[in-house]
Amino acid sequence: MINKPVYADNAATTRMSDDVLQEMLPYFTETWGNPSAVYRTGRNAHQAIEDARRRIAAIIGAGPMDIYFTSCGTEADNWALKGTARKLRAKEGKKHIVTTAIEHHAILHSCEALEREGFEVTYLPVDEKGRVTAQQVKDAIRDDTAIVSVMYANNELGTIEPIAEIGKLCREAGVLFHTDAVQAAGILPVDVERDSIDMMSVSAHKFNGPKGVGFLYCRRNVHPETFMDGGAQERGHRAGTENVAGIVGMAKAFEDAAAYKADLAQKLAAMRDHIQAGLLEIPDCRVNGDQENRLPGTLNVSFPGIDGQSLLFSLDLKGVEASSGSACASGSLDPSHVLMAIGLPYTMAHGSLRITVGRYNTMEEADYIIRAVKETVAELRNKQ
Repeated sequence: MINKPVYADNAATTRMSDDVLQEMLPYFTETWGNPSAVYRTGRNAHQAIEDARRRIAAIIGAGPMDIYFTSCGTEADNWALKGTARKLRAKEGKKHIVTTAIEHHAILHSCEALEREGFEVTYLPVDEKGRVTAQQVKDAIRDDTAIVSVMYANNELGTIEPIAEIGKLCREAGVLFHTDAVQAAGILPVDVERDSIDMMSVSAHKFNGPKGVGFLYCRRNVHPETFMDGGAQERGHRAGTENVAGIVGMAKAFEDAAAYKADLAQKLAAMRDHIQAGLLEIPDCRVNGDQENRLPGTLNVSFPGIDGQSLLFSLDLKGVEASSGSACASGSLDPSHVLMAIGLPYTMAHGSLRITVGRYNTMEEADYIIRAVKETVAELRNKQ
């Protein structure tokens, strides 16, 4: 018996765990000082930040000084892309950027902003599964390429990109490589050395941590142009008084995610596959994306002839909370740029549903999702 809404939009955000909350609480009421202060309350807060930096770095195979705390993944994306492009144009005359057509809007809109400044951007197409190849990236790199940015895993399809291959060829070509790992970190075994990653964006609220905090990994001696001016926080590279409680919470959430990553992936994949099997019983249901190389908790399906917004509203009335794509684009009536990029017809892309299960979902809820979607699709088709 389901007595509360079934939350199935974990790609948008996740519920913060109780353990993370408990670790954060003292930094609101006890160790609440400004980390830049020289007295004890400030020093204790500063020490908590540095401890968190070490804990996070160890998980991704980095050094503590390679971690820069930000307010979110979007800030980290903006900083990596704009900061690197502007710095290398001023220093070396480089004005070219390579990315993909299915990136998060934090990257795509940053690229558009840079284009208005005179930069040239190559938007690589993807195949019907949402994958780009390392060869495509290699062919796109020019002598004046400043940075390549390819997301680790897509936020709508769950498709995982060949990051290690891309990172290796960028390293060989002498071009900086950034990846938006907001969907992958905490779920996949990310290793910045193995994958030859120069910069990586991560956001805590995607792996049961708090909102309003993230980090940018920058390989040693890789320093994008300072993005926020002010004080000397983050070794002079990112001004602003640190969110101590959020940073501590992110470190705890990241450690917990790393500890149960394999078990969680198995659980999520089982629920996702169960839901997928149930929804494929609906006539003309199509699964979008790569069904082999994808995040364990992500399922994207389309129902031709169904309006995506009507589907979401009807599911909400039945107590199922899902989405039609990225939460950051939920105010748009246009079909997903990701689904259009993989070649879906407008009617299919407009009738899409993204279901993303997470740590707190159950198989009972998976069964309820199947029933609710089946009923809703039938009701909407009967109205036509």
